[in-house]
Amino acid sequence: MEELEQGLLTQPWAWLQLAENSLLAKAYITEQGYALLVSDLQQVWHEQVDANVVRQRAKELNKRLTAPPAAFLCHLDNLLRPLLKDIIHPSEATFSCDRVAGALILRMRSELSGFPFHWNFHCVPASPPLVSQHLIRPLMGMSLALQCQVRELATLLHMKDLEIQDYRESGATLNRDRLRTEPFEENSFVERFMVEKLPEACGIGDGRPFVMNLQSLYIAVTKQEVQVRQKHQSTGDPQTSSSASPQGTDNHLLNHPEQPVSSAPSHSEPEKEPIGTSDHMPRPQLPKVKKKKKPRGLFS
Repeated sequence: MEELEQGLLTQPWAWLQLAENSLLAKAYITEQGYALLVSDLQQVWHEQVDANVVRQRAKELNKRLTAPPAAFLCHLDNLLRPLLKDIIHPSEATFSCDRVAGALILRMRSELSGFPFHWNFHCVPASPPLVSQHLIRPLMGMSLALQCQVRELATLLHMKDLEIQDYRESGATLNRDRLRTEPFEENSFVERFMVEKLPEACGIGDGRPFVMNLQSLYIAVTKQEVQVRQKHQSTGDPQTSSSASPQGTDNHLLNHPEQPVSSAPSHSEPEKEPIGTSDHMPRPQLPKVKKKKKPRGLFS
């Protein structure tokens, strides 16, 4: 299950608008199982299951369908992908959620070759270490990385001011006076920002701004955590990834604007990758319907 845990950590968050409310979610699916994390910004829920649980639950919810667990996981991947990756084509499934005794049940309904297909994700409250791993630590790392970026930009502005001053002392003049700027003063800039821009800039809302604008940085920070952890494990160092430094964040990320999470992979690829995986999920044997009235199609 370590693959599921590590794979889920490096997945971006998606924003889900359901009939009941909006949720943030991330998922990682392989042919061995899946891991799901859901939050309403008040609580965080989690489910992680292996192929045996998938087999049993599929048998309970879809009595007319029989298939190996890998086939159901592949179908779940195809249904969740548009929802979590914001692909142009909408998901063929409908979703709803219920809260029962502190747990969150995310219900999914769809069709499979003309037959009803149901799935329930039984999410329990996430443990404090899991919340820290997926939210607290990454958000702290992102804050430090953005602070480092601000310092670099402030230094660059000071250098630009010195360059402009040198041009002026050499006799250079502006052709368009409207382009004239005052030397950058960092303290004054910070004070104005706190008064004029901070209320709008930190508007969390339902979590959608975080999902749309910061997922590239989130993934870079979580991957950095994974790399540091793997390095400690390979060297036998008992230290955890708490020593990870945000300065290891990809420089390209710190110097380019964020891209919305809606930038999905090209649909021209012959095979879709499972959510959160870099290798194509092998297409398992398709499910078969128990013969009653000689059904035809995908499950015949």
